[in-house]
Order: sequence, then structure tokens, then C-alpha cells
Amino acid sequence: MDESANFAFQFEPALIEEIETFGELRSFKDGDIIMDYGKYIRMMPLVVRGTLKVLKKDDNGNEILLYYLSSSETCSMAYSCCLEEKKSEVKAIAEGDLQIIAIPHNKLDEWLCKYPSWKNYIMRSFNERFSELLKSIESIAFHKLDDRLIAYLKEKKRLSGSNLIKASHYQIADELATSRVVISRLLKILENNGKILLYRNEIKLLHNFDA
Repeated sequence: MDESANFAFQFEPALIEEIETFGELRSFKDGDIIMDYGKYIRMMPLVVRGTLKVLKKDDNGNEILLYYLSSSETCSMAYSCCLEEKKSEVKAIAEGDLQIIAIPHNKLDEWLCKYPSWKNYIMRSFNERFSELLKSIESIAFHKLDDRLIAYLKEKKRLSGSNLIKASHYQIADELATSRVVISRLLKILENNGKILLYRNEIKLLHNFDA
């Protein structure tokens, strides 16, 4: 499995061999659901290519974006659900074309005891996801919505490597837990200020967007 080369720099050769033996390469299209609320999770995804979006739903059914996962990253919540054999409290959706290596749940704890590099990888993933969750909470609690929108667009640019962001106003509003009308108004202000150009379901970030 050539795709396991993405992890070769951080895992022992013996662990790479096990990933190639027991891991399953899976491909998804934009919008495909990889994990869903209330479902048992039997594997942990290692992202090979593309972006995985992780969402959480509140008691009123509103969803908010928790974080994105990109190449060589994994979902710590999937790991936790696998080990504890509990139902998922998050939803993970493919954003664009996505490839993952699905690691079966029965290997997670075994590798934790067997391979130091796997233990380091899992602990680092928990730390990174925890840091991202703190940033999300801080953003919601302390930052104005226009600042959160700009941060959201910057993160989209970072993940895609492109100034052209493919997202509808409704999608952005959903992920930032606000209304489409508010997002449309804020995007129009950014366009009037010469920061972006708005197209149908696309946003182009101009050269002075970060200024």
C-alpha cells in the first residue's frame, strides 16, 4: 500500500507493515459521511489525501464545525469511541475527494502497547485536536463573527492551497452556527472592501485578503 508512505517518516518499519496488512484503503467523494451521530465506530481513519470535516450537534440539532483533518492526521474522537465501544457524538464528512486508511478497532490498543511511535502519534493527535477545540471555544466565546468568518476562510485556504474557496453561504453559516443572512451580509462587506470576490457557491480571496 503505497499510501502508507505518508506515515513512513513517523512510524517504525514494522508498524508500517502492519498498517499495510490490516489497514483498508477507502476512497470517498465530497459530502460522503465517514462517521455519523449515534453510530458505533469500528475503525479509526488515517487521512491520506483530502480533507475530513468533523462536526458536533447540540441539543437543538444545530451543528458546529469542530476541526478539519488533513493528510497524515487522524480523529481522536474516533479512537476514543473505538476503545470504549460507544456511539459517535460527532459527524465526519469528506470535503472534496478523500482517501483514508481505515485501521480496525482491535488493533488500536495493541499497537499502543507495541509501538512507541504509535503511542506518540496518538498522544500528539489528542493534543492537537484538544488545542483546536480550545481555539473553537475561544472563537465562539470571545471573537466577533466577522473575525471568525475571516479565520474560517483562511483555514479553508490553508487546507486547499487555493484562493478559491468552494462553499455556499448556507454551508458557512451552518458550520459557524449562525444564519445565512448574516454570513451573506458579512461576505458582501468583505467584497465591498476589496478583500474577496463572490461567485455562486465560490469565494475568491484576493491578494490583500490577509492585509
